Amino acid sequence: MINPFFKNQGPFQIDELLQLSNIENPKKYSKIEITDINVLNTAKDNTISFFHSKNYESLATTTKASFCITTKNLSTFLSIKCKPIIVDNVLIATAQITKIFYPDAITDDFDKFVEKIETINAYKNVKYGQNILIGKNVKIGKNCSIGHNTIIESNVVIGDDCSIGSNVILRNSIIKNNINILDNCVIGKKGFGFFPNNEKNYRYPHIGMVIIDDNSEIGCGSTIDRGSLSNTFIGKNTFLDNQVHVAHNTKIGNNCIIAGQVGFAGSSTLGNNVMIGGQAGISGHLKIGNNVHIGGGSGVIKNVPDNSKIMGYPAKELKNFIKDNR
Repeated sequence: MINPFFKNQGPFQIDELLQLSNIENPKKYSKIEITDINVLNTAKDNTISFFHSKNYESLATTTKASFCITTKNLSTFLSIKCKPIIVDNVLIATAQITKIFYPDAITDDFDKFVEKIETINAYKNVKYGQNILIGKNVKIGKNCSIGHNTIIESNVVIGDDCSIGSNVILRNSIIKNNINILDNCVIGKKGFGFFPNNEKNYRYPHIGMVIIDDNSEIGCGSTIDRGSLSNTFIGKNTFLDNQVHVAHNTKIGNNCIIAGQVGFAGSSTLGNNVMIGGQAGISGHLKIGNNVHIGGGSGVIKNVPDNSKIMGYPAKELKNFIKDNR
């Protein structure tokens, strides 16, 4: 399980799982135990996965999942050992199955079990301001400080030498060592994940979490969504400026510098030593290489190879941008 904070209600037999999810059993699979749902590259034997785009063809051909929710056309790319569950809408079916395994992950209501920090003996050595609330299953390391009016809801781990600002909300996150989270950040809430379905938007559970690695800083007013079926990750020594939005499943590498008001759509991956100017936008499901520089205000809509310098909308090589805008 990728998130130790959500309880897996499995295992389920595959026929039972499909019935509970209102999914037709295409080949009348029965009596095979399924322990979890995972993305293609982390799925193991006796788990179920999903495959909805040819962009993930290479992962589908090597997945170790026992079953995969997919379409008839895409099913031909699956590994021999992976049995297809053919559906019309892969993402809605995936959401239905995920909700069966993790029913508690579908909503993000406020944590009604928080307590005032001064009433909890475990945090007597934490330096804190006024009106601090702490939920259950929260661990805070040595030499940490927490600003005024901050709420650390259930299921958060904070390492040593961390500074959490005022008016911050944390949940479902692992904050490692020597991290600065500045005022008004929201980290670990569910992402903007739903599928339009006739007259109703079908929201899917976010069972991932946020992981922020050592020596990083998150600027004021930034929002980092937890992952849906994988984790959102911020690498070591990576600094985010104010009002940066990091959507679910985004992976940002080490030693990156992200200027103010940059937005990341879901499931994009950044390499190491990436620098992004203010107000740039990164589309979803992209791969940005190592040592990439992206100019401010750019719109990145395709993969970017290592050592590139790009700018503009759509973003292009910097030398071409300069030539076109003389």
